[in-house]
Amino acid sequence: MSNQHTHGGHGGHSHGEENLSDRQLIFAVAINVLLTLAQIVGGIVSGSLALIADALHNFSDAASLGLAWFARRIGRRPADRRMTFGYAQGEVVAALINLTTLLIIGFYLLVEAINRFADPQPIEGWTVIAVAGVALVIDLVTAFITHRGAKDSINMKAAFLHNVSDAMASVGVIVAGIMILLYDLYVADLVITVIIAAYVIWQGLSLMPRTVRLLMGAVPDDVELHEIMDELEAIDGVESIHHLHVWNLGEHRRALEVHIVPSSSSLERFEILKLAIRRRVSSQFGIEHATLEACLAENCKTNLIAVTVRDANCRESTKKGG
Repeated sequence: MSNQHTHGGHGGHSHGEENLSDRQLIFAVAINVLLTLAQIVGGIVSGSLALIADALHNFSDAASLGLAWFARRIGRRPADRRMTFGYAQGEVVAALINLTTLLIIGFYLLVEAINRFADPQPIEGWTVIAVAGVALVIDLVTAFITHRGAKDSINMKAAFLHNVSDAMASVGVIVAGIMILLYDLYVADLVITVIIAAYVIWQGLSLMPRTVRLLMGAVPDDVELHEIMDELEAIDGVESIHHLHVWNLGEHRRALEVHIVPSSSSLERFEILKLAIRRRVSSQFGIEHATLEACLAENCKTNLIAVTVRDANCRESTKKGG
């Protein structure tokens, strides 16, 4: 019997595009770049580290949005001879880059805040409040734009989290400016900087594990491998299964590869069995790409994959049969 391969098309598609256009993303990038320049100038003039921290975070917002836009364009490309699964994984790579920049910025701000504690600087409160107020409005507008695509894309969610944290940072900077004006409490600027940095680091660490798992081909988070094995072995015509792999193609599409020992040696019956398996994994686990290989029980090569309980049982039965 030969390998059976069933799957949907590999054309490029970026989830969330129906809610967020490229033009909106480009607009968000442009206003965030302009805001970054204004915040840097305001931070230098006022002497506020928190404002400069907000500017750096905002620059990462602009970069993350630009990267998100680029990744979406790449992700739309159809499969070709080199990228046979398509380019959807590019959005996950973009998310990893965005999250990494969040962590770098967060740790940098912590170091700068510690240095400022040792060498305090005078700060102009009104300049801080004015610039941070403008930043807050732009951050909220940008967060609203990116939120429309964040529900269906980890790439856009990473960009959205950039914007939300920057809006919170702007609120913190305004509070610091008020404290400086009312009480000459210059340490408030440094405290707000530390809070911004801690939140930025928490954001990066919260999404990083899932992003790495997607890139490493891990089993999808909401799928249990043993449940798939039980479902497949419960299908009439399946004697046993082994060499089972399940992974994501990009963020939303899933693939499966499995060796099947069918009850019948008829190729025609295996074709019918293949269709039944395809329907089952699609309806139960959302798997649209299935590679099914029919084989004989004595050819069960469990050393091709990390051993599971069923692989071990299959190996024992093979040894006894020999």
